[in-house]
Amino acid sequence: MAKLTKKQKEAHAKIDKNQAYSLKDASALVKEITSVNFDASIDIAVRLGVDPRKANQMVRGVVTLPHGTGKDVKVLALVTPDKEAEALEAGADYVGLDDYLQKIKDGWTDVDVIITMPSIMGKLGPLGRILGPRGLMPNPKTGTVTMDVAKAVKEVKAGKIDFKVDKTGIVHAGIGKASFDAEQIIDNAHEIVNTLIKLKPTTAKGTYIKSIYLSSTMSPGVNIDPKSV
Repeated sequence: MAKLTKKQKEAHAKIDKNQAYSLKDASALVKEITSVNFDASIDIAVRLGVDPRKANQMVRGVVTLPHGTGKDVKVLALVTPDKEAEALEAGADYVGLDDYLQKIKDGWTDVDVIITMPSIMGKLGPLGRILGPRGLMPNPKTGTVTMDVAKAVKEVKAGKIDFKVDKTGIVHAGIGKASFDAEQIIDNAHEIVNTLIKLKPTTAKGTYIKSIYLSSTMSPGVNIDPKSV
C-alpha cells in the first residue's frame, strides 16, 4: 500500500470512519479536507441494492444539476449543415459532420459529450468501438440523439449529466467543484439521489440506497447517512 502524504494523513484524521455524517456536515467536511492546489472535483458514489447483471435492474438516467458541474463541458454536435448554426449559437464547441467523423476514426476523442441527430446514428455505428468505451456514444435515452440539437446542447452546458450503475452496483457522478459552497454541493447531491430513487426498479428488493460517499479529487470518502439526503 502506498504511503500517505502528510496532507492525506491530516485529511484521514479529520474523518470519523465509524460515523455516518449528514449531507450538510459531509459537504462542509469534504471542502475542509481538500488540499490539492487546483479546483478539485466533488464526486458522489451511491451504492444501490440492485443486480446490474439483470436487465430489469439496470439503473440509468439523466439529471440536470441545479448548480451545474463546475466543469467546462466540451460538446461536439454532429449535425447536417442546416443545423450547424443553431448548434453553434447554443454553445457547441465543435460543429460539423464528415470531417469530425474522420477525426474520430483517426483516434480523436477530445470531447466530453457528443450530440447528434437520428438520421446520423447510422454513420456512428462503425465508430462504436472508439466511442463506446469512452462513454461518448450518443443515446436517445440520454437526450443526445435528438432533432432539437440546440436544446440538447444548452442542457448539457447547463449541467445535465447522464449516469449508469456499474457492474458492482455503484453510481458515480461528478456533482461540483471544491470552489462550490456547501449549499450548492448539497443541492446537487439531493438532485441526483432523488433522481435515483425515482428510477428504482420494481424488481429491486430490500434496501435500495445502501450507502452514499462524498469525496473530492485525491481525498478520502466521507460516509453519508442516506436518511439525511
